[in-house]
Amino acid sequence: MTDSSLLRRITDPASRADPYPLYEELRRTPVLHEEEGGAYAVSRYHDILALLHDPRISSDDRRLADRGDDELPGPEGTVLPPSFIRLDPPEHDRLRRIANSAFGPPHRPHRIDGMRGELAGIVGELLDGLASAAAGGGEIDLVDEFAYPFPVTVICRLLGVPREDEPRFRGWVDVIVAGLDPETRHDPAAPAQRAARQARVQLGMYLAGLVEERSREPRDDMLSDLVAGRGPDGAMSTMEVLSTAVLLLIAGHETTVNLITNGMLTLLRHPEHLERLREDAAYGVPVVEELLRYEPPVQLLPSRTCITDIEVHGVTIPEGARIWLMLAAGNRDPERFADPGRFDPDRPDNEHLGFGSGVHICFGAPLARLEAQIALTELARRLDGPRLLQDPPPYRLSPVLRGPRHLPLGVDGVRPRQDG
Repeated sequence: MTDSSLLRRITDPASRADPYPLYEELRRTPVLHEEEGGAYAVSRYHDILALLHDPRISSDDRRLADRGDDELPGPEGTVLPPSFIRLDPPEHDRLRRIANSAFGPPHRPHRIDGMRGELAGIVGELLDGLASAAAGGGEIDLVDEFAYPFPVTVICRLLGVPREDEPRFRGWVDVIVAGLDPETRHDPAAPAQRAARQARVQLGMYLAGLVEERSREPRDDMLSDLVAGRGPDGAMSTMEVLSTAVLLLIAGHETTVNLITNGMLTLLRHPEHLERLREDAAYGVPVVEELLRYEPPVQLLPSRTCITDIEVHGVTIPEGARIWLMLAAGNRDPERFADPGRFDPDRPDNEHLGFGSGVHICFGAPLARLEAQIALTELARRLDGPRLLQDPPPYRLSPVLRGPRHLPLGVDGVRPRQDG
């Protein structure tokens, strides 16, 4: 891509604070192909939704026409097998069913809903910890002091990963996420990709020690359930368990950090909705759904491949070509959503693309929704006089997982917890 190309401008970190004017420009060309051998960007809602359900679109990078025979591109190109989000049916379906048996119905139907009290307790403790910093008009960083530690603590408890090991795995996770950059993802020689592959191996080796422990002494956690392999699909291999555990540890907190941080940023920019949420906890449900449309934590899916020629809006996308599905652009498509640039939690028929759709719809969506609802409701209720100290705040570099790196807030205090 040239420096002036639209896709390059979208992925440029300088555009991270507000990419939506660029998405509006992108939708004028429903299927954008800027250079020979480059990706085809699809940006309108109905086209994206159809392709997410189209079996001719593959999530398996091994189907790329320009792939060499040596290794998979991106962080998945390691000795660990691809995680199930990088596979197609039937392999994807088998691994996802086994993982889901440890996460929800039919074997663990109450695992997530049963965590409501535990999630509220973690949020309460974190907000209690902010009270001293907030006393007398102090300053807090919502990311470092709340939005990051909350989902990390949750996924560690759910998986069975020691919370005190977070400083150890955080560096690996950051490097792996950097490897999702769509501009370098398909260049195995790129330094970011080499680093991401090495980090994935290191994280897998760390988790291998925990998996070995669970095989000897099972506990009430997802790692133990993955090792045991309940259900008609049997058990995963050890390498499949490790690959799945790496995926769940990363995806289990990275997107939720952005959802909570983008959410509070949006509510502070629309204080009437923050006040309504403070008075009505039930409002948290439509607020989170609208946030998933208006400021989705996953902006695009740059890892889809055609397995045969496909025509979209009169453009033939050839077999083996890469497709970028621009979820955030589709979420603001005026052909699907009235007044799409307006934040409106009362919006009817809000079938957004925030969690994707089809067979690869977000595995952790029930947990992410619940975490965001509880977190934002308690932030609205307990923070006294919250205000933005920097707008826009500094953003993370990733164009895929978009969210503030820090969110400095001024607060007048932290209100006490409510009983029950």
